Amino acid sequence: MKKNILFVVNPISGDLDKSNLIEAVEEFAATNHFDLEIYETTGKNDLKEIQKIYDQYIPERIVVAGGDGTIKMVAEAMEEHDVIIGILPAGSANGLSVDLNLPAGIEENLKIAFLNHYIEMDMICINGKKSIHLSDLGLNANLVKNYEESDVRGFWGYALQAFTTLKEAEEPFVATISANNKIEEHVARMIVIANSQKYGTGVIINPNGAMNDGKFELVILKNLDLLLIGKIITGNMPIDSDDVVIISTDKATIKTDYPVNFQIDGEYCGAQTSLEIHILHKQMKLAVP
Repeated sequence: MKKNILFVVNPISGDLDKSNLIEAVEEFAATNHFDLEIYETTGKNDLKEIQKIYDQYIPERIVVAGGDGTIKMVAEAMEEHDVIIGILPAGSANGLSVDLNLPAGIEENLKIAFLNHYIEMDMICINGKKSIHLSDLGLNANLVKNYEESDVRGFWGYALQAFTTLKEAEEPFVATISANNKIEEHVARMIVIANSQKYGTGVIINPNGAMNDGKFELVILKNLDLLLIGKIITGNMPIDSDDVVIISTDKATIKTDYPVNFQIDGEYCGAQTSLEIHILHKQMKLAVP
C-alpha cells in the first residue's frame, strides 16, 4: 500500500523559481512509491486549506519547501495531528534548516524529508504567537522590518538592509526581565529569544541551545559597539563577551522602557514594550539528518 505525502510549497519564498524543485519531488515520490499531493501556498487561508487536505488524504508526512514562516504555518495547521514534517530549504533565510544541519544538495534533503527519523521539537509562545526558531527585540528586528519594506530579496537584500539598519540604529533600551524567580534589569541593543543555536546566516548566537530540551534562552546583547553588532547580524563572533548575558528558562516576561521593534522567525511583529514568553514542549515532529 502506497503512503500518502503532502508536499506544501511556497512558490515565492526566497524569490526562487520552484519548478525544478517540484519536478525533483515528484520524481522522488514516484521512484519511492509515495502518493504525492501538492499544495502551493497563496498567502490566503493557507492554514485552513492545509487542514482540509490533511483531513482528506491523512498523509504520513508533510514535506515543506519554503522558509521558516512556511514551516511554522504548517506546524500550526497540524498542531492537533500526529504527523512528521520534512523540510526542503527554499526561503530567503532558512534559519531552522541551518540549525538542523540539513545538507545543501536536493537529493540528500529529499531522503531526509521523506524517509528519515524525527525529533520532537519544542516551540515558544510569545504574546500568544508561536516561534519555532529565533525571535528578537532590537537591532535584528529593525533589519527584518527594513528587509520586508525593501524590494531586494535574498542574501543581497539582507546585506543592504544590514548596512541601513546599523546606520540608523537607535539608542539602547532598558529591559526588565523576570525569569527563574528572579528580576534582572539590563541595558541592551538586542534580546534574542532562542529555541536553537544559529541564525540563517550560520551565526551562532546561542551555543548551548537545544530544540527539544523544554527550555529556551534569552540572549541579551548589551552595550556592544555597532561593529560587533554588525558581525552578529551579518557574520559571526565569539559570544563569551562580558557584554552578552544568557538566561535559560521555560517562561519569562520582558518589559522595555520604550517600544522596541520585535520579530518572530523572520516576520516583523511591530514595536513592543512587553513580552510574555513560555515554552511549548514537544510540539512538532521534524525529520532530521
